[in-house]
Amino acid sequence: MNVSESPKAAQVAGYLQDHPQFFEQYADLLADIRIPHPHGGRTISLSERQMVALREKNRKLERNLAELLRFGEVNDALGEKMHRFSVALVAAETLQAVLHLVRFHLCDDFAIPHVALRLWQRPENIEDLPEFAATSEALQTFAETLHKPYCGPVDATLQSTVSWFGDVAAHIRSQALIALRNGGGAIGMIALGSEEVERFYPDMGTLYLERLGELASAALARVTHSAL
Repeated sequence: MNVSESPKAAQVAGYLQDHPQFFEQYADLLADIRIPHPHGGRTISLSERQMVALREKNRKLERNLAELLRFGEVNDALGEKMHRFSVALVAAETLQAVLHLVRFHLCDDFAIPHVALRLWQRPENIEDLPEFAATSEALQTFAETLHKPYCGPVDATLQSTVSWFGDVAAHIRSQALIALRNGGGAIGMIALGSEEVERFYPDMGTLYLERLGELASAALARVTHSAL
C-alpha cells in the first residue's frame, strides 16, 4: 500500500482488483464516474482518462524509439569510422605510416582534439621519433595494469601523460589513456586529450576505445616486428 493512501482507499482498490466482475454488474457507473484531468483544470470521464493515459504512453514510446534510432545512427557512424581506420592500418607498411594514420584518423575522423602516442622501445633501424621519448617506470607499470582504457579528469598521478600534448598541456581537462599491447605486455600508450571536463569521464563506455587500441596495437606490432 502506498503510504499516502488511506486504509479505506486501499480496501476499495483491493476489492476492485479481486472482483473484476464489479463493473460488469454496474456498467452504467463507468460512464458516470468523473475523475480529475491529469493536467488539472477540469474533470473527465474514466474512458477519456484512459485515452489521455494511452496518448501519454504513446508519446513516451515515440521518444524512446527516437532515442534508439539516434543511438543506432551514432553507432553506425562509429562503425564506419572504425572500418576506415582498420583499412588504413592494414594498408600501412611502415612504422611512420602507422603513427601518422593513428594521429590522422583519431584527430580528423573521430574529432578528438589532441592525440599523443608513446612507445617504450625503439627498433635499432628506426629513426628517433617523438613517440619514443622516455617515459617513467611508474607510467609503464600503470600501463601494464590498464586492462580497459582510463577515462577521467587530469590528476596529479597522470600528469606526465598530459605533458605529451606539448603547448596545450596546461589547457587539458580530461583524457583517455589506452594501453598498447603486443601479445599481452604493454608496449606503449595512446593519450587522448580535451579541454572539456566531460569529454572523457569515468563512467563513459570504452568499447570503441578498446577496439581502437587493439587495432593500433596489432598494426604497430606488425611493422615494428618487420623492422627488426
